[in-house]
Amino acid sequence: MKLHALAEQSVDLVNPLAEKPTNPFTQVHQFISKTLVITELEARKLRHDPSELATRAIQPALWLLVFGQVFTRTHAIPTGSLSYLDFMAPGILAQSVLFIAIFYGIAIIWERDLGILHKFLASPTPRAALVLGKSLSAGIRAITQAIIIFLLSLILGVHINWNPLSLISVLLVVILGASFFSTFSLIIACIVKTRERFMGIGQVLTMPLFFASNAIYPISIMPGWLQVVSKINPLTYMVDAIRSTMIVGGTSSTGFGLDIVVLIVSIIALVIIGARLYPTIAY
Repeated sequence: MKLHALAEQSVDLVNPLAEKPTNPFTQVHQFISKTLVITELEARKLRHDPSELATRAIQPALWLLVFGQVFTRTHAIPTGSLSYLDFMAPGILAQSVLFIAIFYGIAIIWERDLGILHKFLASPTPRAALVLGKSLSAGIRAITQAIIIFLLSLILGVHINWNPLSLISVLLVVILGASFFSTFSLIIACIVKTRERFMGIGQVLTMPLFFASNAIYPISIMPGWLQVVSKINPLTYMVDAIRSTMIVGGTSSTGFGLDIVVLIVSIIALVIIGARLYPTIAY
């Protein structure tokens, strides 16, 4: 499972007293290298079950094909200068990323049951690198979902902004969003420790996160209490950033820069928490 490659990127396992580099640039370089090894290791799992990505795309596709088509005709939800389908497509992309990432933590429980987790913990790789590497691999999975949603949106006539810089921005937001929710999922797995409890909590969280965001309707038409919840919901900032870059004429209510800052700061905070909790799942 390429654990030998991980070990080579780390300090020599045979000599636990090996001197660690004191140069901060070397430390940062080694941290990034170890993180990318974990990311590549996790991403390789897609080759064993690529059908998972297709099945995960069914629900978002139905939202666009049924819900989006119907509400575009009724004009029941005010979306300004955008058609409802244009307004909704970024929200469904964010939903697809959420649904993939929020159940990512169950893989940690499987790794523990198979004994793989103990091998990771036995290596001198920083716990933060383990957590961040796994979260970035969720971002790679999410990119494939973005491609599917883009193709479906194109077929349905969504006015996509094909500017290369905009496309890169969308992919960046998708990776950040997937990293956030997958790390959040990992923290939940570390707390509940069993597959049954994890699945129950994951199912409870997905719908409130989705409906308490601006994915399928503007924040302005929400009741006051829900607007407050929406503004502390990370999915809102993810949708806002995607909508302002993915759609022709799309705008950001908070500003693309602020959306990115919120996501990055949230990821850093969760990685720190996840790094502390990660070893506890083994007990």
